[in-house]
Amino acid sequence: MEFPDEKKGDDQLENSVQKLMNMQTDSEGLAFVGKQNKEEELAGTTLAQAHSLWTTDAKGSVILRIEEGCPEEPVTVHQMFKASVEKYGNMYALASKKNNKWEKITFLEYYQLCRRAARSFIKLGLKRFHGVAILGFNSAEWFFSAVGAIMAGGTMTGIYATNSPEACQYVASDSKANIIVVENQKQLDKILQIRDSLPHLKAIVQYSGYPMQKISNLYSWEEFMELGLEVSEKELDDIIASQRANQCCVLIYTSGTTGKPKGVMLSHDNITWTANHASRAGDLQPADTKQESLVSYLPLSHIAAQIYDLWAGIQWGELVYFAQPDALKGSLITTLREVCPTSHMGVPRVWEKMMEKIKQAISECGYVKKKLVTWAMSVSLEANQTCTQKDDEKPFLFTMADSLVLQRLRAELGLSCCQKFFSGAAPIGSETVQFFLGLNIWLYEAYGMSESTGPHFMSGPKAYKLPSCGKVVPGCRYKMANIDSEKGEICFWGRNIFMGYLNMEDKTREALDEDGWLHSGDLGKIDEEGFLCITGRIKELIITAGGENVPPLPIEEAVKKELPIISNAMLIGDKRKFLSMFLTLKCCSNTETMEPTEELSMETVELCQQLGSRATKVSDIIEGKDKDVYRTIQEGINRVNAAATSNAQRIQKWTILRKDFSVSGGELGPTMKLRRPVVLEMYHEVIESLYQE
Repeated sequence: MEFPDEKKGDDQLENSVQKLMNMQTDSEGLAFVGKQNKEEELAGTTLAQAHSLWTTDAKGSVILRIEEGCPEEPVTVHQMFKASVEKYGNMYALASKKNNKWEKITFLEYYQLCRRAARSFIKLGLKRFHGVAILGFNSAEWFFSAVGAIMAGGTMTGIYATNSPEACQYVASDSKANIIVVENQKQLDKILQIRDSLPHLKAIVQYSGYPMQKISNLYSWEEFMELGLEVSEKELDDIIASQRANQCCVLIYTSGTTGKPKGVMLSHDNITWTANHASRAGDLQPADTKQESLVSYLPLSHIAAQIYDLWAGIQWGELVYFAQPDALKGSLITTLREVCPTSHMGVPRVWEKMMEKIKQAISECGYVKKKLVTWAMSVSLEANQTCTQKDDEKPFLFTMADSLVLQRLRAELGLSCCQKFFSGAAPIGSETVQFFLGLNIWLYEAYGMSESTGPHFMSGPKAYKLPSCGKVVPGCRYKMANIDSEKGEICFWGRNIFMGYLNMEDKTREALDEDGWLHSGDLGKIDEEGFLCITGRIKELIITAGGENVPPLPIEEAVKKELPIISNAMLIGDKRKFLSMFLTLKCCSNTETMEPTEELSMETVELCQQLGSRATKVSDIIEGKDKDVYRTIQEGINRVNAAATSNAQRIQKWTILRKDFSVSGGELGPTMKLRRPVVLEMYHEVIESLYQE
């Protein structure tokens, strides 16, 4: 096979793809979409036969939890997309930056390109309920592959771009991936290392640039899209018509911090119902009222970004801009400034990094400007803390502070037009929430799991109360199990609850009880107004040698609040006589690798100077070298201990680790969650030294 020259420009690729589309005029295309509606509506009313709320078979089907609180007619992904094309067909849907220019496509073009990708997958031999795995950074092609895979009757799964070849092999093998779609040469190399151990693999498609090697069944994106021309529209329509809303279409793989990753099976109904209802809880507007815009940059292999960027984007007619692949290395702010999105989501670590950057910028201001910003933020924080809703009437002083100072700060972040700010995938610290309230940015926290198709509880403009993560999503239900001192395990019920873990019956039975309730494994309490506060994770509970149950999260958060130089705090003490703690210092990161460096962050250096310390590196402080810093940390620990509910919950020993936690180091997962078992294993010898008599 002849392969195109890899050095051809992206603009040429874009032009070629446009020619390939053979698009009808907008009116013809919309007529084509509408023409099939009646038949598909009738097909949609029929669900596949099912006898249980769960299954572990990719080909299986489940009973849907349709009840009084969520009576909506179930629809497939294709039906949801088609309904959106009818409403928003000529509106822009996706924007990609090519040659320093934003190139946009409409919902109709988006739909047609997904159909073309689906026909190409069929041509490559995608089998019903077999996988299409996508490995790479967010892009229009990622979306086309995801939706196209489902249209073609397969299941779609994302693979984290940071995964090792071995981790990629596990996901591709478990999902029976017939086709793997990779971003570039770096990701392709991973698959080439493992392809001999993937018996179901039929083809690899590269969507950015051209493959450097001539290998059989390896296609550039342009070549891949041409394949679909040989498959008729009718063949695709027949496959689409056979799909049912209670069948599997998406696999989300858990991070595997406590064992093998589990393939969370999500049905069409899980996806389409959640995209509709969770978005309503977050007050996202349909495009015919006011088109929302957002920047896609978080890993789409995680349910939070996938629901927010991809599926809610289709449901509500949002305009999705794709960030540059180096977004988390510094370019995200540049993209936000160019785009000015109306809503924005970040994981807690992203919001924390943004906070650190802003603090650093403020510290570099002149005396007068620094005083002005500090004053404005304190006025905003005070005003917002007394409000229950963002639109509540606020004092004149706040209005002045916001218009004179804070609006400009938000504009510097690219958030001048942003009305809704979301945080998800991990618990967010109170310090971060308070800081952004000082900028008049209300962070709406979402809480859920892959197994609940993302959010089950959400904060929003009409459901906001600190330090909660909001109220249950309308149409969903919850209950508390094994309640002790007002705290219990949070259990979920609703149309968003997953089908089961792929090929893992034991794990599925562990997660779902006999009545079908999903046990989250999280501990929490609900107040009299229905707001949920998470207090810890059952598996993370530390049970001391004396039998005391200690939730680590509140203690870790308290330490970080008392000591702003601390980046990560991890409590230790399971089956031990007393509690100890690992601490890491806030450091600079290598802009290329995102590895934490030896250099302390500017904020940390300044705080050290205030203590009389001249430290600029981690090595200047650790092992007791800097007595001023050590004394200050001990004083902070003492203050936390003073508020402890019992002696058993006091931190007796602590140590500063040489390196901050990171994704590349393995201590944090892809969404920046602390991987406690990994840290315990990595620093086993350090732990033993803390407990030596």
